[in-house]
Amino acid sequence: MISDRLAKPWLILLVLVCWSLLLGFTGCAREQPDQQTESARINLDDLINLPEPAAEQPFESLKLAVAAIISPQGTVYSYRPLQAYMEQQLGKPVQLVQRRTYQEVNELLAQGLVDVAFVCTGPFISGLEEGTMELLVVPQVEGKVTYQGMFITAANSRIKTLDDLRGRVFAFTDPMSNTGYDYPMSVIQARGMSAEDFFGRFIFTYSHDRSIAAVLDGVVDGASVDRIVFNHALRANPELKDKFRILHISREFGIPPVVVPPGFDPDQKKLLRDFFLNLHRDPDGAAILAGLGMERFVPGDLEMYH
Repeated sequence: MISDRLAKPWLILLVLVCWSLLLGFTGCAREQPDQQTESARINLDDLINLPEPAAEQPFESLKLAVAAIISPQGTVYSYRPLQAYMEQQLGKPVQLVQRRTYQEVNELLAQGLVDVAFVCTGPFISGLEEGTMELLVVPQVEGKVTYQGMFITAANSRIKTLDDLRGRVFAFTDPMSNTGYDYPMSVIQARGMSAEDFFGRFIFTYSHDRSIAAVLDGVVDGASVDRIVFNHALRANPELKDKFRILHISREFGIPPVVVPPGFDPDQKKLLRDFFLNLHRDPDGAAILAGLGMERFVPGDLEMYH
């Protein structure tokens, strides 16, 4: 049994709790909207607008595909500085994507798996016909937006003319390459022959710089390469100038462009186009272009590719 001395404090505490609960319930029951004090009312005239939401970025990340590479190294690493600069300027991660063949990059564009791509002229023409890509911009190189193909051989070779390549080992670039396959094939076919009939053997190197190296190393007797890549390689390595003999130079072709997938969002397309068109205006951007062997990007014209 609780002693009388302890019972009184417990009794007082119990009474106070019950009294508080009773006041609380009766207060809630009595409270009506028209009985609220002025200070408790919400004045809609005094509301402060919420801050405007941050402008939505056009894309969470950007996938940049590299297929036809104008720089002499012919690898995705040539584009690392451009990747970093794009991330800085666009405020989004940029992922570089490279595939071994031009066809694989065309398929990425057709499926909308990349946002922008550097492609070769041949694959671009195919993409236009198939509706799998749209022109964004084109690079300007040596003051031109056109380029040429070249047949080359080693300077110490006995090969002096195109016909001397008959029965020899030859390097094509890619089955979809314009200067690395389509044009040299047209030259051979103009002689009424196929590649199998004309050459003793031929290979595909899948990049212009590898074709140049194959001639230099004696792996092949001749190759057809992009003149821009060839000239850039000589500027970067002047000692190579006397290592090659040029057998033939093609007519002018529309330069390999930068493209986007079909139906690309117009706002995103404009953002990317503005980025490329203004790249040369910034010293850092101009340095990146120089590293790729380019001077600037310009809008381009589809008529160049017909």
